[in-house]
Amino acid sequence: MNGPDPADAHEPGEEAVLTVRDLRVGFDVPAGRLPAVAGVDLTLRRGEILALVGESGSGKSALAMSMVGLNRGPRTHISGEVKFAGRDLAAATERELRAVRGKDIAVVFQDALAALNPLHRVGDQVVEMMRAHRPVSRRQGRERAVELLDEVGIASPRSNARALPHQMSGGMRQRVMIAMGLANDPAVLIADEPTTALDVTIQAQVLSVLRRARAEHGTSVLLITHDLGVVAEVADRVAVMYAGRIVEQGTRGEVLRNPQHPYTVGLLGSVPPIDGPVLDRLPAIPGQPVTGVERPAGCAFAARCAHAGPDCADQPALRARHGGPRHLDACVLPGAARPTTPRPAPAGRHLAAQEGRRP
Repeated sequence: MNGPDPADAHEPGEEAVLTVRDLRVGFDVPAGRLPAVAGVDLTLRRGEILALVGESGSGKSALAMSMVGLNRGPRTHISGEVKFAGRDLAAATERELRAVRGKDIAVVFQDALAALNPLHRVGDQVVEMMRAHRPVSRRQGRERAVELLDEVGIASPRSNARALPHQMSGGMRQRVMIAMGLANDPAVLIADEPTTALDVTIQAQVLSVLRRARAEHGTSVLLITHDLGVVAEVADRVAVMYAGRIVEQGTRGEVLRNPQHPYTVGLLGSVPPIDGPVLDRLPAIPGQPVTGVERPAGCAFAARCAHAGPDCADQPALRARHGGPRHLDACVLPGAARPTTPRPAPAGRHLAAQEGRRP
């Protein structure tokens, strides 16, 4: 990425594009009902990149897929509200959701090779995404598909539009998925682990595409990731998820520089520092994540928390306690969750620039 990024000075708007209220998702399994999402409130604003962070199994993908009804089924139970353009998507019919998916809300899946049709050329798949939602001739669609592939940074877009998915690299396939997502200029783009298994150079290219989509089209992005370096690079706000709940939420700087929940502190402590002494061993969060059907009545992280006490037996509400009014955490500890020795957050270009150094 050479030169200044057009999104560096971007300020997201205050208007809510997607609002989630008390969303709950449960899956019927042999042992009972698994509460994958346990009452989440979340707001995605116009033109912002909101990063949803947490370990595998924390409920990130279940939350995102439930927003657009991609995990509905006879053994899935969804309640709560997902408000978009005056409609409650959680209560919408499958026909109503099909009109929204791909047009107003697009999804970029983690495994692009599995998501793309192996028998069709990638350009044709971009065309079909457009034709599914608006009257476009195949000729017009092909020209627009080439333009989109060029916009997402695919070299020789006209010839690569004729390639099959297996003939492309992982990074190229991921950018094809983003091109498909942007084909109808959606208001919201849900990107589920879009940089997983990509080398750092390709990661940077994919993240640059997301920033450009936000800057040039005003697209709001819900970025699902476990990579805190990615969060530091592109996110405007961060929501940290554990055992189906949001446990901390705030701006990128607030959450990464001044974490309040012990789980967030643990995640940040597990990231290798880019400067200072080299650690012989990175600190790890003790214990195992909560994954079973049975969940504690109080704080789900208490069993793994070195600061847990009697007050943790009650489920803490997500509220503002330290810093700005939008920096929320679900902890009862009066500042005890803070690390005793502050350490730099994972360095992205934006945060590093604030300190006058390069990441």
